Amino acid sequence: MKLTFLRKSHLIVLCIVSWVLPSCVSTRQATYFNGVNDGTITTTIPVPQSVIHKNDLLSISVTSLNAQATEVFNTPNSAGAATPGDVTGYLVNADGSIQFPILGSLKAEGLTKEQLKETITKKLVDRQLLTDPIVTIRLLNFRVTVLGEVKNPNVIPVPNEKISLLEAIGLAGDLTIYGKRENVLVIREENGQKIIKRINLNSNELLSSPYYYLKSDDVVYVEPNKSRVASARSSEWVPIVISTLSFAAIIVDRVTR
Repeated sequence: MKLTFLRKSHLIVLCIVSWVLPSCVSTRQATYFNGVNDGTITTTIPVPQSVIHKNDLLSISVTSLNAQATEVFNTPNSAGAATPGDVTGYLVNADGSIQFPILGSLKAEGLTKEQLKETITKKLVDRQLLTDPIVTIRLLNFRVTVLGEVKNPNVIPVPNEKISLLEAIGLAGDLTIYGKRENVLVIREENGQKIIKRINLNSNELLSSPYYYLKSDDVVYVEPNKSRVASARSSEWVPIVISTLSFAAIIVDRVTR
């Protein structure tokens, strides 16, 4: 009788576990670009120009034929901040400006790197400080954040200031089996507003989307699918059920001795 009851208890436990375990994720749900066939997709997506914001850290270098006259413009101002690795640059202040040698306060917030470059170049020429100056600007704190159902959620620095959505997901270790590939969120700030865009990684529309390339401070969030939710719920009470049944088996075992 005891053995029969124990066998039945084990059978019940197995039935419950198999019932509460999340349904298998289909191969179609776990792969990318299911709807994309062989062929050529013509796209002219430009790499987006990031707009400069307050607290951004800029690297600004100036060159010209007169190396001695140029030297003063290649020393970051005293308001510059240090980043990990002791890299210094021009910090965009709370009022949206930077303090540039000799030129003084320059508005940077709201401009692209190209626009700020043109501003500095024009001022250097108009004030006859340099002849044919070449100004180069880089954004030192370019980064994107990837969260949710990926292997390694992380803040990803982008030194070359160019990264696609697929590259960001790859650097985060790829989506887990529980990630919604048809509903990946990209959160972007533009003109003081938060813009939320849902991307379907199973559609070739991604390859021509303006969100294919990410901007600095973009946040990518991968939502969990139903299997993950079911798995989380079952993991909370399945141990309780198993413990209860085990306890009941012990009691019956004692009683039937």
